Amino acid sequence: MSDDAVRPIIIKRKKVSGGGGHHGGAWKVAYADFVTAMMAFFMLMWLLNATTEKQRKGLADYFSPTIAVARISGGGDGAFSGDSLNASEALAQSGRGGFAELPPVPASANGAVDPAQDSSGAHEMRALEEVQLGIVGNGGDSLVQENAKKHITTRLTDEGLIVEIFDLDGAPLFDPDTNDPTPTMVAISDILNEAFSLVTNPVAVASHSAAISPLFLENPSWTITTDRAQSTRVLLEKGGLNPLRVARVTGHGQQSPRFDNPMATRNNRLEVILLRSEQG
Repeated sequence: MSDDAVRPIIIKRKKVSGGGGHHGGAWKVAYADFVTAMMAFFMLMWLLNATTEKQRKGLADYFSPTIAVARISGGGDGAFSGDSLNASEALAQSGRGGFAELPPVPASANGAVDPAQDSSGAHEMRALEEVQLGIVGNGGDSLVQENAKKHITTRLTDEGLIVEIFDLDGAPLFDPDTNDPTPTMVAISDILNEAFSLVTNPVAVASHSAAISPLFLENPSWTITTDRAQSTRVLLEKGGLNPLRVARVTGHGQQSPRFDNPMATRNNRLEVILLRSEQG
């Protein structure tokens, strides 16, 4: 008898465990999905903070249009297919060209809107919206103009179109403690003159300043804001604004801060107001 006949038979059973335990890979897929979702969330928050209300409305209208576009509309001619300063003369490029029922904006002989011919007020409001779009959407001819637009916000109110121009840290509108405009302020006045030429509404200029340290024996804010308002008026008139359109020029000192911190740089600001005809 051979040794193979008496050798014991040994059977080894190998236990194969599943891949979903502690060392499995399914959790990695779930974690990757979570990280992707968080990245999308933070990008959304950044976009909401980095865009204006008008830009957000434009994005919303793109995905869920609320303005019907005629078949003959060709879209805008700018970098982002938006309206231009000449939109009132080329309505087909702004998505409204196919609607003949929209009445034209009353205009004078030189193409500017004449508030005296506007009986309803709706035409005037639409004209102010065109001016607003021209200010915030006007492509700068130079880097200076592009940087200047960072200092501008606009809003439509019952008083008219308010163009707020403000200091930024390291980028003031005027030389410190003077009413001498910086190149940025000069570029802004050029932008405003181009937009304001579309209408004939009266213009008001108001200047505000951040709070002055109480260590000063005299508060110079009244003088500096008054001087800067006058300097802004002169800039606009040199750029082509009819002096007869200037309704008022005021300096408000430090009385109307826009932020909780009254000494914030952003409180150094100008408000150039395109008044509605009944406000002039």
